[in-house]
Amino acid sequence: MPEAMRPAGFFHPEKEMLYAIATLLIALAAVPARADLLTHVHGLSYSADGKRILIPSHHGLAVYEDGKWSKAPGPEHDYMGFSATASHIYSSGHPAAGAGLVNPFGLLRSKDGGKTWDKLGLEGESDFHVMATSWNTNAVYVWNAAPNSRMKQVGLHFTLNDGFVWKRASAKGLEGNPYALAVHPDDAKTLAMATPNGVFQSSNSGESLARIAGSQGTAVFFDLDGRHLWYASYDSEARLARAPLKGGSAMQVKLPPLTKDGVSFIAQNPARRDEYAIATFNRNVYLSRDAGRSWQAIAERGETK
Repeated sequence: MPEAMRPAGFFHPEKEMLYAIATLLIALAAVPARADLLTHVHGLSYSADGKRILIPSHHGLAVYEDGKWSKAPGPEHDYMGFSATASHIYSSGHPAAGAGLVNPFGLLRSKDGGKTWDKLGLEGESDFHVMATSWNTNAVYVWNAAPNSRMKQVGLHFTLNDGFVWKRASAKGLEGNPYALAVHPDDAKTLAMATPNGVFQSSNSGESLARIAGSQGTAVFFDLDGRHLWYASYDSEARLARAPLKGGSAMQVKLPPLTKDGVSFIAQNPARRDEYAIATFNRNVYLSRDAGRSWQAIAERGETK
């Protein structure tokens, strides 16, 4: 995750830690893609059949399947805002060196697991680092960092027709620029955002949001059951919670030991709903097959197992 997207003051009140981590990421970005597939972690999704975990890194897509890591076929672009649905993958980002493509991508869509990509507009204009999709609907939400030809203002925007028409949401009640965004799998109007000031939820397409957690938010994800929201936060240590959408107390989920680290992405296997994956800011990836009761490390600091 780029320095600009890291939670301010993350892990420690002094900013020296932030600068140290940013320096490390810059150094890692220069490392050629070898066995270390995860030079960056720019997203986390399962394939629609649940057989593969997909992680966009600095050099294309890393794939975890049948207990092994590999590089996905297709171009080795620097994908950002990577998010999957039941039928497509959406992304933004930058083309690989020498690809001869316009930079940045704007909005892209893949119908074949990332092998090929369709251009959906804003090519050469925007790179969406914060983007989310609804698993069973056509909703795509983005946080726009700068005006472009279809979005005259910064802030939250969404499309229900693959970028043909974009609408801006007022995002009243939101505090802080979001680090993470999630959309309900069935209700395109329900979304959540994680910011330095907490975790916020909306039921009206982002027109207004209410805070549901006060600690610094780092990741959000709507469970595919449509009844729960998972959110990660940091308050002297990394935390992960699962909250019912219809009211009630959030359940704290025990995390694996994380030292000066926090959860940056959450995903769920659509074919085996008790299986979840999380990725962290330090490029650790963990897998749980029992709904978060226990975790297995499948990558540590970018080194794939």
